[in-house]
Amino acid sequence: MPDLILASIEYSGYISIIKFIIFLLLFFLWLPLVGWVYKDALAVETKEVFWTALVFGAGAAAAIIWLLIPLFVIGILFYLIAVPATSLGYVMHRNARVMDYDRVLTADHIKGLFVSKQKRLDALKGFLFITANNNEVPLPEPQTPDFFGYKAAYEIFTDVNWRRANSIMFSPTSEYYNVDYYVDGAQLKQPTIPRDQMEFFIHFLKDLADLDVNEKRKPQKGKFKIRQDNENTEWEVATAGSTAGEQIRLKQIMQQKIARLTEIGLMPRQYEQLNKMRKLKQGLFIVTGPKKTGVTTTFYALLQNHDAFLNSIGTLERRLSAELPNITQNVFTLSDTGTTTYAKKLQAIVRMGLDIVGIADCENAETARVACAAAKDGKIVYVTLKADNVLRALGKWMKLVGDRKLAVENLLGISNQRLVRKLCDECKQPYGPNRELLRKFNIPAEKAKAFYRPGKLQYPKHGKPITCEECQGTGFLGRTGVFETITIDNELRNAIKQAKSLSEIGTQFRRAKMLYLQEQALRRVIGGTTSINEIVRILAASKKQKTKKPEQK
Repeated sequence: MPDLILASIEYSGYISIIKFIIFLLLFFLWLPLVGWVYKDALAVETKEVFWTALVFGAGAAAAIIWLLIPLFVIGILFYLIAVPATSLGYVMHRNARVMDYDRVLTADHIKGLFVSKQKRLDALKGFLFITANNNEVPLPEPQTPDFFGYKAAYEIFTDVNWRRANSIMFSPTSEYYNVDYYVDGAQLKQPTIPRDQMEFFIHFLKDLADLDVNEKRKPQKGKFKIRQDNENTEWEVATAGSTAGEQIRLKQIMQQKIARLTEIGLMPRQYEQLNKMRKLKQGLFIVTGPKKTGVTTTFYALLQNHDAFLNSIGTLERRLSAELPNITQNVFTLSDTGTTTYAKKLQAIVRMGLDIVGIADCENAETARVACAAAKDGKIVYVTLKADNVLRALGKWMKLVGDRKLAVENLLGISNQRLVRKLCDECKQPYGPNRELLRKFNIPAEKAKAFYRPGKLQYPKHGKPITCEECQGTGFLGRTGVFETITIDNELRNAIKQAKSLSEIGTQFRRAKMLYLQEQALRRVIGGTTSINEIVRILAASKKQKTKKPEQK
């Protein structure tokens, strides 16, 4: 047969020897492709016989037709269309079944072709997973379910660490999982992940956290660690069943930083007012705010502002957020509920002769009255409450105590706060402020020549966006507190006792030059610390929480 073909070439001049070499080259490149399709189809668990036969049949048929077509150019074009078309059909099919990192002919895959296999493995080895039992997880064998789970976790956590996310939520739907990152307290939606790919990831996470991999309905919770660049981070994984599938939440367990009073975001006048309390010997101060607004950080900062060597300081908390040096921290545990109450345990702590007492989550009348009695008895008392603003906090406190005179007799002041994201100094952009807004808040135009907003993506000539390396394109970096504060003097104390309503007390607070939370927040905008949209987001979230219906008990 080969002799016959050569004879025909030599006789008729149908094809030159160069063209025939091109034919053989393309033909023999096609044969390894058939072998790869068969092996790869086995690895990704798809129909290996069907796809191998399809690619083989398309190549063989295209080669025969090429030989039969008189014009060489038409024959080679037919071959170059038929073989790649069937091959790409298989690639699209197999890419839909595998994780992102295992897809072929993608931009990342093509880039990876220029990186040695050893370097890719070294990158994986530099990212170490440590189980709940403190065992290091070795790199699994390639193309195994454990490897798919390991690589998925590597890809996700590498991205999470780069974006500075400290909480991730994976929510199932019928076809895929929604992914939400939480960065600096803000929710950032991420690309969805197919359900079959998430199964490898979830199985790997459960193994890491020593959870039951077969239990998909009952809630489970566990911990594991990640070591990257010789730094350990600890994570908590929580699973819960739902009608759509298994929901996964990851939360980084961060060591609570004990901030000083100068670091929490107080304006100069506010800091001056609160700092004076370190010299007092008696009184009660209330620290308030909605959930997750940094109330505990402020609570700890106020306690730490006192000299722990000259004063005996103790706290009563339901859960420790951080260990305070030279301060005795008492925790009200589940074992206490059978023998005593929060108020009675507080009473026992007060009797120990403390100079300064910190009471977290003072949400019942008995505890509030014990706190008032301690302040009356010559102690400095700090109390935390959940409230939306200073005025509502005062109303709640008076209602808890049940006696207005007792509630305000030794009251030193009240603070209320929110956490706002700080604009990235590297990419924030100035713009002219809205004059109507300035007039609304009685702000002179010369004091607000420019507001700032998050930086926009920059597009160079080639069109690829440039992401800020400081904030990873979010426009924000870190958070700070915004505070509404009032300090109570004798004149204001008497006015509170005589007032007939909270609105009347609010009028007195304004006369005492208290600025509302919105006004303090706007001062942060004028100073270039944050943006108008961030303030709107934070205040709108507070209103949304306030309008939610109470949970049924």
